Parts: sequence; C-alpha cells; structure tokens
Amino acid sequence: MTGKSLPRRTVLRGLGTTIALPFLDAMAPALRAATKPAHRFQAFYVPNGMAMEFWTPKGEGTALELAPIMEPLAPFRDQMIVFSGIKASWNYIHAGASGSFLTGTPRGGRNEIEIIADVSIDQMLGRHFAQETQLASLEVSMDQPANAGACTGNLSCAYLDTLSWASPTQPLPMEWNPRAVFEKLFGDSGSTDRAARERRMQQRESILDSVTGKLADLQKELGPRDQNKVTEYTDAVRDVERRIQMAERQSSIELPTLEKPLGAPPVFEDHLALMMDLQVLALQSGLTRVVSFMLSKEQSPRPYPQIGVPEAHHPLSHHNNIPELVERMSKINRYHAQLFSQYLAKLRATPDGDGSLLDHMTILYGAGISNSNAHSGVNLPLMLVGGGAGKLKGGRHLKYSGSPSQANLLMTIMDKMEYPVEKVGGSTGKLPIDTLSGV
Repeated sequence: MTGKSLPRRTVLRGLGTTIALPFLDAMAPALRAATKPAHRFQAFYVPNGMAMEFWTPKGEGTALELAPIMEPLAPFRDQMIVFSGIKASWNYIHAGASGSFLTGTPRGGRNEIEIIADVSIDQMLGRHFAQETQLASLEVSMDQPANAGACTGNLSCAYLDTLSWASPTQPLPMEWNPRAVFEKLFGDSGSTDRAARERRMQQRESILDSVTGKLADLQKELGPRDQNKVTEYTDAVRDVERRIQMAERQSSIELPTLEKPLGAPPVFEDHLALMMDLQVLALQSGLTRVVSFMLSKEQSPRPYPQIGVPEAHHPLSHHNNIPELVERMSKINRYHAQLFSQYLAKLRATPDGDGSLLDHMTILYGAGISNSNAHSGVNLPLMLVGGGAGKLKGGRHLKYSGSPSQANLLMTIMDKMEYPVEKVGGSTGKLPIDTLSGV
C-alpha cells in the first residue's frame, strides 16, 4: 500500500477513449472502512427448451444430485440453487419463452405489429444502479437480429431477439458483434469526435495507447498488488482487442462472401469466448452491474456437429418424445451447460474485493420452455448461480407445488439485489427461496 487513494469510479481518459479501472486496494485504503463489493446481476439464456429427464436433479434441498445436463457445473454446485415446479408467466410457443423470461409479463401482442410485454428486471436494476456505473446495462447475444416481421406464430420477431424491455412497448436490441460491444464499453460515449475513433480502428491501434502515459504515472503511485491488478486488466483488454482484430481479418480474407459485420469470428466457440471475456471485463471494471446474454435466441437452427449433433437445434427440439432424439437434444443442453461452466470459471478466477466476481453475482440461468416438443411452460428449467454477495444459499434443489409464476422468482431476485419492487409483470408476490420446506 502507498498513500495513494482513488475513488471507486476512477477512469483514465484519452483521445476518444475512456478506460475504467478494476477494483484496487487503493480504492479502499486500510485506514478507511472497507468498501462493500458491488452486487451484480446477469441473465444467461438458453433456447428451445430442455430435455427435462436429463435436467431434473435427484434429491431435494441440500441432497441435490446433479443430472447429466448439469454435470459440467459440478465445480459450482455449492453456489447453485436449482428450481423445480415454476411455471412460465406467459406461455405462447417461443415468443412467450424469451418474451417473459425477464419481464414476467402474463401476455404479449396478438399480431406481428402489436408488440407488448413489460419492463424487464435487468432494465429496472440498470436504472437503479445508473448513478454508480457508466453503462446502465449491457445486452448481448450470439445471433444477428431478424428482420422485421413475424417469426413465431404470427407474433413479432422482437420477442425472439431480446430479453430486455425498456418499457412494455420498447424491446431493446441485443448486440452480437464483439467489435460493437467493445466500442460500447471502452469508447468515450461522451465524445463527438467520431473521426478520431474511426482513425484508431483503421490503424488497428490499441484503445489503451492514448492513456499509456497516464497508466504509467498511476502505477508509480500504487502498491505492488494494485500494480499487478492493473497490468492483468490491461493485458486482458489488449488480448480481447487482438482477437477481435484477428477475427476481422479472418472474416474478410477467409469468408469474403459471408454477410456479417466485421468482428465476429466464424467459429461459434471463438465468438463465444470473446463475448464472455467482454462481459467479464465490463463487470470487472465496474462499467456496468447488469448484463443480459442470450447464448442463442429462440428457434435457433444452429447445429452442433462438434459434439456429434449435426441436426439443427430447433427442429431437433420437436423430437416427438422419441427417446433417441430426446437424448440427442440433451447433448446440446449439456454442451450449453459446459459453455456456461467456462464462463463461471472466468468469473471465479477474477478477484473482486475479498472474493471473486462470482461470489458477488446473482446469475439467472435457464430456458423459457421446459418440454420443447410441446412448447411447455410448466416446470421451467431454471437456476440461480453465484454467491449473491452473501444473499444466496447454494447447493440446493427447491421443489415447489402449486406452479408458482416465474414472475414471482423475478420479484425475489429484485429483493436479493436490494431493490424490492411492488410488482414484476404478472407477479403475485415473492417466491420463497430461503426457507422452503426447511431446506
């Protein structure tokens, strides 16, 4: 430690650039009361339902035994609360699945031009934390948005393309291009000098170059541990930049006819790794405390030949309950859980205050459909993951009778995030998760 004391929201400004710093010891000196770690919220959505017989855990309460789909998450068992018996707020094929996941809305539109839901909890939380972060919330996806029109039944494609709603009639776009996400996070949103930013992108300069001198001056005044933290953080920023630039070159050279914006790697796993790292950076730096992420959108046709499932995901999800096809569907579900576990590992490996990012996060993971063959909204596959900043008691499987609404779970999440509200969508109260059947 040195005598240097920094505000929690310290940023370094350069030409067209704002760099937020990760949490440092200098932001909470030993002579001052320790700063309470920020509690973050994230939604991690998976599409097209679940092979429920391969998802549902055995045992109840602390006797939780992970089923095959969740086995990749075993290292995080003690920070998992798995739910059974919760019913979707709005169950209308795929539109209601993603449309109500964070809104808890009991109904949607009736045609492709009537777009109705409710304010999603990520946006409520984003507004609540807006005074503490530069970016109220981050909305990201792995898929390009569809064109206007009907995508599910006769309802708008908007229901499939996002989880986030700013108002009952305003769905928010989710960004799929890592270059655009990076610019949103680290470009100076208050600057009007677009030409400077464009020159930097064209020259392939690092976003850190314009603040190199300031970083060097800052590190001279920091203790050894803080110096290492700043170095690790800036190295991570440069690594993300390098991979984005490599992806842009590959997209333009190897896939010249592919109609995609520059910046998204052609390989799904490479694209996903970039998006995960960007989310970790956003949370680590305190740029935002709220992230909504769609691993794929509803009706996604993505095949997974890399795990031995060459069929398109959505058609396979309508498996007519044929055991062989259900098992194949479970391989996709398990693979999604494996990818999620990789993200959790990144969060656990990222220091935050006296713990890790994962310790100080509440993550809602799951799908808006259970049995995909019937578009069922009964017994949704849902779980909360993370330490919840000390507010979540993990390692449990909670089973509910009476089919409580998913909107009630959203109410509970808001309560755990210390921003209780009177209502979320069609909620009728909070879902008890602390004292259920004495577990």
